[in-house]
Amino acid sequence: MRAFEAAARHLHFANAAEELHLDPTAVSHQVRKLESFLGIALFQRSPRPIRLTPAGEKLYPVLRDALDSVADAIVQISPGQRSPLTVSMTLAFANEWFTPRLPSIREATGLDLIVKADNAPVDVERGVTDLAIRSQETPGSYGRWNLFRQDALIAVAAPTLAKSFKTIPAATKDIAKAPLIHFEWASPDRVNLDWKRWFDLAKIKRPIRPFVASFSEESHAIQAAIAGVGVALLSETLVDLRIARGELIRVSELQIPAPSFWLVMPEPRGESLEVARLIEQLSKELVN
Repeated sequence: MRAFEAAARHLHFANAAEELHLDPTAVSHQVRKLESFLGIALFQRSPRPIRLTPAGEKLYPVLRDALDSVADAIVQISPGQRSPLTVSMTLAFANEWFTPRLPSIREATGLDLIVKADNAPVDVERGVTDLAIRSQETPGSYGRWNLFRQDALIAVAAPTLAKSFKTIPAATKDIAKAPLIHFEWASPDRVNLDWKRWFDLAKIKRPIRPFVASFSEESHAIQAAIAGVGVALLSETLVDLRIARGELIRVSELQIPAPSFWLVMPEPRGESLEVARLIEQLSKELVN
């Protein structure tokens, strides 16, 4: 039954075998044993790709929910058997938002976590993560997407540099004269979310001079801004703690709408009780 559930979820025997640490032939054999026991085909195997038969479509959600309920019950009554949750996120989100809040997350949930920090999006559909934190305009076509936080790019500077402005918020023309830090978005759909876009919204021309520093990783741009290298245009979500601690100061009220942060869970299994507990605590961290 577990072999059938995994194969039905992936619609691919090899991917199901990888998840179950079995050979694809073994998964196929287990599924055929179940079909033989039931006396009915659960998969239509040709033409490829495989797909569920009407009987398979009826059995799959019931079996999926039953197995998940059993797994959740075992976790609740056998805490020693609990496996850590795997959470995927970008390097900058891990550095700036998640890790500083990890002590309170652990204290509130009691969960053991494996943090997979990588700027390359993890394949949620393959079940390699329990929860992924993504930043993009709209939900993807896979998994279950919950809006976590709407974001914006804001202009920030270290207190020492902010003192050079006549006022705070500073005049846009004064910011244009200041040293500017550039962060190069890796995602193609964010190519215009930079200083040029910011100055376009301010209705002034961007100064024709090189940036004082340019980075390919957002957390490095944040560190440069804290060190007083220049004014940086950064995610409000990622620098909120830095602003609260006084390490950075928001120097302008002008902002650029940025892609939202989403909590993504693999479908069709959705969220377990432990994932639901983690999501609840992450939401509380937004207002603390």
